[in-house]
Order: sequence, then C-alpha cells, then structure tokens
Amino acid sequence: MSPNATAHETEQVNAITMSTKEDKSKNTYVSTHPVLAHKISILRSSTTPPSLFRALMREITYSLAYEATSTLLTKSIELSVQRRGVCVEVEGSKLQEKIAIVPILRGGLGMSDALLELLPNACVHHIGMYTNKDKEGNGTPVQYYNKLPRKCESDIAYVLDPAISSANTMMSVIGILKKWGVSKIHVVTVAASSAGLKRIQEAHPDVHVTLGTVVDAVVADDGSTVFPGIGDAGDRLFGTGCHADEDDEALLRVSKRKRTMSM
Repeated sequence: MSPNATAHETEQVNAITMSTKEDKSKNTYVSTHPVLAHKISILRSSTTPPSLFRALMREITYSLAYEATSTLLTKSIELSVQRRGVCVEVEGSKLQEKIAIVPILRGGLGMSDALLELLPNACVHHIGMYTNKDKEGNGTPVQYYNKLPRKCESDIAYVLDPAISSANTMMSVIGILKKWGVSKIHVVTVAASSAGLKRIQEAHPDVHVTLGTVVDAVVADDGSTVFPGIGDAGDRLFGTGCHADEDDEALLRVSKRKRTMSM
C-alpha cells in the first residue's frame, strides 16, 4: 500500500484482509467453553489413567459432536401429540441426510461411541493409518485398513481423530473420502496445531472442522520441536504404552495376516 494512502483507503484494505481471514476459517469451530477446556486439560495430563482418559474422550467428543452436527439438514414431518387425552397433529423435524462416521484407527475408536450415541442410525466405516518415517524423521501416512463400501451412499462423513499435528494423516483421509464420493466432510478433533489446521483450511476450504483447542508446537529440552497435544491417543485409550519385549517369543506370536488395502 502506498505511504500516501488515505484513511479511507487504509480502512478498505483492512476490511478486505479481515474478510479473507474470515473466509479461510469460516468452516472451523474452536470451542471456548470453560467446562470443555477444563476436561481437555485433564485429558492431556500425562498422569491421567486410561479409564479416566476413555471417559473424558467420550464426554469431550459428545460436546464437540453436538456443535459439529448443528448444520445437518432436516425435513418436516407430521407428529401426533397427545394432550389431555386428545391427539393433536403438529409439525416436527427429521434428519434427512445419510451420515457416515469415519474413525481413524486407533485413536478415533475412543470417539466413535459418542457420535453413535448422538447419531444412532449412522454407519461406521473405519480407516487405519500409520506413519512411515524415513531416516530423516519425515513421516509419510500409509493406509493399512479401509472399510469404506465401494459405493458411497452417505451425504456427509464425520472424520474422527483425537489430535491433528502436521495434518499429514488427515489430509490423506480427506483425499480418500473425496475419491470415495462423499459430498460433505466434517472433521472432529480434540486438539490441533495451528499449522495443521491451516493446511486443511488452505487445501480443503470446503471441509468443516470442529475442535476443542488449538495447541502450538513447543521447543523441547533437546532442542527439537514437539506438538504437546494429548499424547499417543491409541496407547492412552487402551493402556498399551508399555510394550512387551519383541524378542521374547513366549510373549508374542507373530501374525501372518496381511494388511488389507481395499482402496
């Protein structure tokens, strides 16, 4: 902008900038509820045991899902309501969209029951992802499990993942769902980094995101950059943080089952 710009011109530029920022984040909802913030803090604490972690994950997810489903479409229906022994015909509402719940294994499993409690008629399709890291420590998401039906008959898919850091996994799953053919995608997560959130917003502005809190990366004692989200959600949900000795054949039996790749 020219240094000689008038006050009116400056206001116009600022207004355009504000509009652009709003457009990028208009599909993102971040909770500001104090009770939810309290519960998320307990969830993130490393001293929280698996039993409490599971309970909190369900409670938090239910609250987030309540917000995430606020834009679902409904259709009018007629109801017969009894009042003092007399039946009265009134108008009601019914959800008209076919809903799919897509938990990303394993962490998303801790969120699916809350969605099913809210949407008992929804279908559940699991997608399994793991991160394949190279020598430099860069991670590439790899799909190892996919239970999406060949034909998409859902109008909207709610993708469940407790935490989003780099968004590599979520970006891959969004791509899978778009290729599948679902018209609406809504991500539900407890915690996300601002960088990961920005990647999703810029690459997929049509995707809605509902989350509990935004957590930025911090510098650890060894100088590395870490994302202090909620820890390994899968391990914390199922109490599998301490692994058995992989060399002890008496404790482990190697599975010969091949990983499935249906898509």
